[in-house]
Amino acid sequence: MTTVGSLTRTQLGERLAGSGIHLRTGHFTTLLRSPIGSVADGIHLLYNDYPLREGFADFHLDLVRPVTLRRWVRPQVTLLYDGRSMFKPLPLDQAFPMFEWGLNWCVSSRANRYLIVHAAVVEKGGRAAILPAPPGSGKSTLCAALVGRGGWRLLSDELTLLRLDEGVLYPLPRPISLKNASIAVIRDYVPGSVMSRAVTDTVKGTVAHVRAPADSVARASETALPAWVVFPRFEAGSSVTAEPMPPVETFMQLAQNCFNYSLLGAEGFTALADLVERSQGYRFRYGVLDEALAFFDSLP
Repeated sequence: MTTVGSLTRTQLGERLAGSGIHLRTGHFTTLLRSPIGSVADGIHLLYNDYPLREGFADFHLDLVRPVTLRRWVRPQVTLLYDGRSMFKPLPLDQAFPMFEWGLNWCVSSRANRYLIVHAAVVEKGGRAAILPAPPGSGKSTLCAALVGRGGWRLLSDELTLLRLDEGVLYPLPRPISLKNASIAVIRDYVPGSVMSRAVTDTVKGTVAHVRAPADSVARASETALPAWVVFPRFEAGSSVTAEPMPPVETFMQLAQNCFNYSLLGAEGFTALADLVERSQGYRFRYGVLDEALAFFDSLP
């Protein structure tokens, strides 16, 4: 099997600038093209273990520099989806984060055979913990710690995919997005982690991405059953508290974090109700990662 890592950085850059690469992430293939060096740098560093395919692609993405006067002053990058510009250009330095955000958009807006929740999801022993939370709640920091030191498998940092007709969770292991103070926290807590260069002044502050564990990428076809729904909230210095939630509250809060719940109608309602019926919900607060990981190890 050909992987990104089978190409040198130079070969990868030439492929991206030419015909592109068919990058396989979970059950999706993306045809990616870009002549921008930082995009090749990010793919080479963080997608080393991912398969390269040929033929059909679910998504077609190009990251290019717009041909305007700003090409020479404060250069920018534009993301094209199927050849069309869908978003405002960003500063050129944000080209690789823009690829990550754009691919999230592709999945969350197009993959409607799944119920899609804005949540991290990790697995151990075939059972999955779903971590829905708004930005700034400590979701990605906790996710990076669980897969970096806790022995959990990464299914996704951003998008939980529940297959409507099967009721199982499909993996989408991709780099974990860290923001601001959490970058240094994970760099210290998981010293062996591979992390991209921090990019400053984005709409989300300073961002960096952590490479997904190779084992999680290799097991991207292994589904998992939902078992827990944990709503995390980081509060500096606080002890761990985990308050069980009634199913109705778990359902309502999960629905608020879904991208396509309303679009799916009755199918979405049934899938979400089945997930909640099989899972225990918790309202979870933590301030120390070691204590948080101990809680996850104690889940029944």
